[in-house]
Amino acid sequence: MPGPTGYGQFCPVAKASEILATRWTPLIMRELVSGSSGFNEIHRGVPLMSRALLSRRLQELVSAGVVMRDEHGAYRLTEAGTALGPIIISMGVWGQQWVESAAEGPDWDASVLMWDMRRRIDTTALPPGRTVLQFDYSDAPAEMRRWWLLIEDDDVDLCQSDPGFDVDLYVASTVRVMGRVWIGQRPLAPAIERGDIRVHGRVDLARSLPQWFMLSVIAEEARRQHAGLASG
Repeated sequence: MPGPTGYGQFCPVAKASEILATRWTPLIMRELVSGSSGFNEIHRGVPLMSRALLSRRLQELVSAGVVMRDEHGAYRLTEAGTALGPIIISMGVWGQQWVESAAEGPDWDASVLMWDMRRRIDTTALPPGRTVLQFDYSDAPAEMRRWWLLIEDDDVDLCQSDPGFDVDLYVASTVRVMGRVWIGQRPLAPAIERGDIRVHGRVDLARSLPQWFMLSVIAEEARRQHAGLASG
């Protein structure tokens, strides 16, 4: 008889599913693959998950040999975990291309969107010194409507309260529009041209936005695959 979490089949798909097919685990892996390592940092990417369940799922991944804890208590991918990176990203690309209902569903979340965005800013494409970006989402709840990215050198901090510095660039949109652009379902430039995303502030930052605003790893991989198909 199979165990409480097993399928009772000696099959690679079954064995992989026993690790990856539990609720929340793919999202935890998404955070780890994206570079999160601290417990609180991982939890920011899965805010609806209880901290107790997150702790349990992380321990399960450690026991499975997918994740390890270093001497500072941070969670790191093992060789096996790193090998799962392309699989997790491919799941996202498949969802972007085939799960059409997601675009119109209720699951857009400004906090998750901004948490992912702050790690996909190419600081080398920004001018030296401090850069402050303000994002306003008209369709978000009042407490999640306004966000700031505070960028100094290679550090990018996400703020939900005004950091107290002059804003260099304002970006206004809706979570649904920005979210779809972020995952690659809509191109950025036409969204700006149509006014679905409104940008104002420093002209140099507005013009260079496509260079430093890198979009999600899902969008990047989908674009790479499309380019490969077109060249083939």
